[in-house]
Amino acid sequence: MSGTTVAQAAPTTTVTQVFNHAITASAISAAWETGAFDALRGSESLDADEFAAREGLDARSTHELFRALAAADIVTRDGARVRRGPNFEEADRSKSLFHWMTRGCGELFSTLPALVQEKNRVGSFYRRDAAAISVACREINAEWWDPVFWPVVSRLDFTSVADLGCGSGERLIRLARTGPEVKALGIDFAAGAIEVATAAVAQAGLSDRISLVQGDATALEPRPEFAGVDLLTCFMMGHDFWPRAEAVASLRRIREVFPDLKHFLLADATRTTTYPDTDMPVFSMAFELAHAVMGDYLPTLEEWRPVFEEAGWRCDGEYPISVPADSVMFHLVPN
Repeated sequence: MSGTTVAQAAPTTTVTQVFNHAITASAISAAWETGAFDALRGSESLDADEFAAREGLDARSTHELFRALAAADIVTRDGARVRRGPNFEEADRSKSLFHWMTRGCGELFSTLPALVQEKNRVGSFYRRDAAAISVACREINAEWWDPVFWPVVSRLDFTSVADLGCGSGERLIRLARTGPEVKALGIDFAAGAIEVATAAVAQAGLSDRISLVQGDATALEPRPEFAGVDLLTCFMMGHDFWPRAEAVASLRRIREVFPDLKHFLLADATRTTTYPDTDMPVFSMAFELAHAVMGDYLPTLEEWRPVFEEAGWRCDGEYPISVPADSVMFHLVPN
C-alpha cells in the first residue's frame, strides 16, 4: 500500500512550553530594545518587514522574534501583520524584569552549571552587565517601586539627597527636580552604572546639581560632599549589607559618614518563605536564584527588623512593594 505519511503533531507538554518560553523570555527583552513594544503600543498593528527595514533589523530574524512572542500570546501573527495579543499588556509592563534576567544576568544564568560548583566559586567568579541592570532597574522602579516611594518622599523636607546604588540615576534626576534648591549625589560601585547615570544627568541638564561618585556603599568613608545630606535613599541593594553582623556595621557607618541625615529610605527585596515552588511570583525566583549563585544572602523581612535598632536607627514605617514579592521600603530615622 502506497501513500503519503502525514506526521502527527506531538501534544504540547509542560516541558515543551518551558523550552519555547525560555526563547520568549529573550524575545521580550529584544522586543523592548528594538522598539517593538513601543510600535505596537502606539498602533493597532505593524508590518514585520516594514518594521525591520525602519529599525535596521534583519527581516527573517524579526519574523522569528515575533513568532517567539506569539508562542506566549503576547502578539498574534497573520503573515507579516503583527497585532497585540491577549498577554501584550502584561508583557509590556513586565519587560524590564525579562531584561534584567536575560540581558543583565544573561551570562550568569548561561554559565550556571559551572557557577554552582564549589571549585569555581572563588574570586570574581561571575559576571553581570551592570549597564543593562541599571536600565532594567530604572523601569522596575518606575513601575512597582516609585508608586510606594513618592508618596512618602512628598511628606519629607530635604534639600540635599544621596542615593546609594544610584544605578541609572533616574531617581536622582526626579528628586533634583522637586525643587531648584535640591542638590543630589549618586553613589554606585559599578563603573557601568556611573557611566549610564552620567549620561542621563547631562541629558537632563542637571550636571550642576547632581554629582556622581564611584564607591562601595558597604564600606563608606567620610567625604566632604556627604555633609549636609539630609535624605538618603537606597533601593534594591540593601541585601548587599548582609550577613547580619556586616549589615549592623554598615548601617552604623552610614549614620557616621552622613552626620546631618534626617531620613533614610531603604527599600529592597526580601527572601520569600511562603510560596510553593510551583507558584512563585514573577521575578522572585530569578532574583533569589541569581543572588544565591552570586553568594549574596537575602534576609527575610523578620531578619531585617531587629537590625535597625541595634545599628542605631528607628523604623518609622514599613511600606510593602509587590515586585519582587515580599519587597518593602523602610523609613528609618537616626536614634
